Amino acid sequence: MSARPSPGSAAGGKPAPPPAPHGDHRCRTRGAARLTGRSARILGRGADSEGGRSLIDDPHPLSSWPAAWVPIVAGVAFVASGVVAWRSSPRRPIGPLLVVEGLLWTLHQFPPPVPRELLALTAGAWPALLAHLVMAFPTGRLPDGASRLVAGLGYLCVAAMGLRHLAGPPVREAIAGAGTLMLVVVGGAVIALQAARLRRSSTARRRALLPVLAAAVVATALFVVWKPVAVALAAGTSLVGAAGQPAVDAGAPALALSVQVALAAIPLAFLWSLLRRRIDRGGVAGLVVRLSKEPRSATLQAALAETLHDPTLRVGYWVPESGGYLDVGGELVREGPGQAVTRVDGDGPLAVLTHDPALLEDPDLIEAACAAVSLALENERLTAELRARLRQLAESRAQVVRAAEAERRRLERDLHDGVQQRLLSIPLTLSLAEAALSSGAERTRPLIAEARNIALTTLGEVRALAQGIHPPILTERGLAGAVHELAAVAPVPVTISSDVPGDLPAEIETTAYYVVAEALSNLAKHAAAGRAEVRIGRADGLLTVEVRDDGRGGADPERGSGLRGLADRVETNGGSLRVHSPPGRGTWIEARLPCA
Repeated sequence: MSARPSPGSAAGGKPAPPPAPHGDHRCRTRGAARLTGRSARILGRGADSEGGRSLIDDPHPLSSWPAAWVPIVAGVAFVASGVVAWRSSPRRPIGPLLVVEGLLWTLHQFPPPVPRELLALTAGAWPALLAHLVMAFPTGRLPDGASRLVAGLGYLCVAAMGLRHLAGPPVREAIAGAGTLMLVVVGGAVIALQAARLRRSSTARRRALLPVLAAAVVATALFVVWKPVAVALAAGTSLVGAAGQPAVDAGAPALALSVQVALAAIPLAFLWSLLRRRIDRGGVAGLVVRLSKEPRSATLQAALAETLHDPTLRVGYWVPESGGYLDVGGELVREGPGQAVTRVDGDGPLAVLTHDPALLEDPDLIEAACAAVSLALENERLTAELRARLRQLAESRAQVVRAAEAERRRLERDLHDGVQQRLLSIPLTLSLAEAALSSGAERTRPLIAEARNIALTTLGEVRALAQGIHPPILTERGLAGAVHELAAVAPVPVTISSDVPGDLPAEIETTAYYVVAEALSNLAKHAAAGRAEVRIGRADGLLTVEVRDDGRGGADPERGSGLRGLADRVETNGGSLRVHSPPGRGTWIEARLPCA
């Protein structure tokens, strides 16, 4: 039969010390010191008593089915989310880390019969790894130095907690108590860092972080409340005194279950965030249906932005003539600050998406969306290219109209100042000759000769004007003969290669003639060339005219009115003109004109 100490004796049979006087301040101080030291020992012994068991174990185990199944659900959720992340992004460490966390969690909740030192160093590392995962989600890599510091402190704390069993009881209790408090501090630091990260994040990144952060905040808050209670209960002592012990005993099971559920919600949040990415990829099918009903430019960009959950997304379409990517308004699309660029290519450059860099964390979603809308992107690219061409055509036509108006005024001036004046002088000269008939033939003959010369000069001027409008040699000898005539009067030797079977439309033939005429006239005015070469060929419904020289180069169609007007004339006929003239390396002019 066990002996129980009497109220008047201390444990072990020794007389109890007399009660302290009511007003003895020294006795109260010593009592407070003993209570503080006792509390610290309780914290250390309580943490130490956990050994390899669950971090939230208490002497009041729950036998109901929620307490039994919640840890199992959490472990399965960790492993499942790791498998999903591993399959989706095999090169990222987030998947393996989640799987390892699930295994450590399960070992800690259901410890095997191994030494508790070994178990504490392995399964006991789950809180530090969980903090690491919360900060590294969704890539698995810690984003900054502060996160790496906090993660390192967490692992250091877990290592110290695991090695405490090698020390004596006083040191072991001190390490256990300090380690428990440090885990709480690390949890608070994780929440603070994630809250700051959330404030800085864009819409797309915030959408991925919010579920995990919310679950981590709730779990950490409950853990901070529960841990001191759990430690005291594990030590078999209550810090609240005998009066508060019944309340603690009654509320401890519910609080323990709340902490278990909150911790289990974290892997479920991981799993939900990862599965939502797959749901988003499934939404690509709806994107295809939407674009089939409303294949408009604004609809395409809005649909992509909605599917990828990025309101800042812009679409640019490749237009070769502009040398860049244009939006549907014809404006150049550039990478803005804080944005990433994803190219969409078909047989060649097709389009670009400027978007939130957070989307790069799920490249499969972007690839799926781009594949689904590739046909729409091709149509939109062609639309943007067509609009750019229409603008160029409108500008070329305006240039042609202005050039035609200038040419009309020149003809009017030449006719007025040259041909008209000479034609007026012919009747005057003939009238003088008629008046001179009465004086004899000798005075009449010079006047008639003068009238004849004036008429011949006028005829030459009229022919020159007519040749400026349409070279008559084209009608007489065709394009090849007209080009040979131009080469004959060129200031340098010209080699000609011409293969143009069949007849050409008059406007195409005239345009080709003026391409050669302008290029050869520039030899004397600008090129300082020693020789030139002209090639004319017809194939696949196109007439190709090339003129090369070995002059000094440097020709710029944007500055020279002759080449600019020539380009407008070629483009008005549905063709294209290219000028390649590097300084010191000659000039190459190529015109391509439709002649089907």
